[in-house]
This record gives sequence, structure tokens and C-alpha cells, in this order.
Amino acid sequence: MRSGTVREERGTLNTFAVEPTMYVDETVQAGFTQYAEKMNGRLAMIGFVSAIALEAFTGHGVIGWLTNL
Repeated sequence: MRSGTVREERGTLNTFAVEPTMYVDETVQAGFTQYAEKMNGRLAMIGFVSAIALEAFTGHGVIGWLTNL
């Protein structure tokens, strides 16, 4: 492991930040991943409950509510 200091030409110490080792995660992050499917399902549930709440509060469905704007 490096100490993070370097001696310059004149003998002075030059302290610098040592960067951490980078690791590459090679798993696929696009497409039908488990995370994407969970997020899609959660957003669909929020939308469905919101549509039911809108109909309960206004007495109109989503399409009827949008046409009355």
C-alpha cells in the first residue's frame, strides 16, 4: 500500500490523496432486471390507488375528470 507522500526534487514532501481501487460491476443494469420490475410494479400500484382516490373524491373517473378540465 502506498503511503500517500512523495519526495520532490528539492527533498520536500508532497502529500497527495491516494485514490481508492476502482471495482467494475459487470452485471447488466438495463432491461428486465429485478430492480426495474419492482420499481415498475410499485409505480403501477401508486397510479392505480391514485386513480381510485381521484374517482372517490371527485365522483368522475380519470377520463371524465380530464375532459372536464
